Amino acid sequence: MQTSHALSLPNILTYGRILAVPLLVACFFVPGTTFRLIALGLFIAAAVTDFFDGYLARAWHQQSALGRMLDPIADKLLVAACLMMLTADGTIRDWSMLAALIILAREILVSGLREFLAELRVSVPVSNLAKWKTTLQLIAIGVLLGAPAVEARLPGITLLGIVLLWIAAILTLYTGYDYFRAGIRHLLEED
Repeated sequence: MQTSHALSLPNILTYGRILAVPLLVACFFVPGTTFRLIALGLFIAAAVTDFFDGYLARAWHQQSALGRMLDPIADKLLVAACLMMLTADGTIRDWSMLAALIILAREILVSGLREFLAELRVSVPVSNLAKWKTTLQLIAIGVLLGAPAVEARLPGITLLGIVLLWIAAILTLYTGYDYFRAGIRHLLEED
């Protein structure tokens, strides 16, 4: 790995997304709507970097092994931490916790599958539908992060976030199935 790639803007954006996670989580421990809105702002900034780090890496020919490794880790840390905190504070509750569990389980399972397939030097490209799934997850989480702070002025915003979370969970199941279908023949091969 070249040092220039480790300190490239796309990788710096990814580092920033990773560093935003503990700050975002810390905002949940401070009562009141101000810190909830700060958490939302951090989340939006982190979600925007998810688009720009990959775009800039491709546009500027600064793709690196480090970036390819850290980008999905940053995504999963951000999504998992937010889903856990939203569940812990009761924004996501009852049956909607199943949607959060589906999203988390799929991310873990697909990560394991990708690691296994990488050992076999088999690449499973990210589909356009998987990109839409990620976008919808981020929108749903963003709505749910901000909902308690604005529910009084925008009644039903929490319900909208929950509906979006369920749609994201359904897409998550479908795209997870796509990954497993693409990798199943490699999983079933004998050593």
